[in-house]
Amino acid sequence: MPNLDQIRAAQRGDLIALGDVLDGLMPWVGRLCGSIALDAGPDATQETMIQVMRDLAGLRDPAALRPWVRRIATREAIRHAERRRREPLFDHLEETEGLLLDPSLARDVARVLAELPPDQRAILVLRDLEGLSEAEAAAELDVAKGTIKSRLHRAREAFRKRWNP
Repeated sequence: MPNLDQIRAAQRGDLIALGDVLDGLMPWVGRLCGSIALDAGPDATQETMIQVMRDLAGLRDPAALRPWVRRIATREAIRHAERRRREPLFDHLEETEGLLLDPSLARDVARVLAELPPDQRAILVLRDLEGLSEAEAAAELDVAKGTIKSRLHRAREAFRKRWNP
């Protein structure tokens, strides 16, 4: 992930720093978008990175880069997922923030996620893979905290019903 000095330099128009910031974000954004948007993940990733590049100068608090980008990526991934047919991609779950998963387990998890609607995938990814609190997930998805609780319950139940590794 980019450091604060790189972010500030990129906000001031330093193209090398901007490249470093985008390069630092790309793997994480790709995993996040791929987990939610599945086959549309690369398109959602590209749209996210374009928006980050375009709007980074307006980010008030450079320390808030990660939540800001996560919000953009989540919305882009849901938007792209809703427009495309679901075809599972397995590669995006094999590594999550340095945690290597058993490839067969990653495929099983990805298979089950692919069977869920995009909004259920999004809440599971945000809460269970990204580790966001209910309040943070509610802010990311722009819904009430109570809505997150009910969506998360339904998404976890749907995941459990489909899980058979």
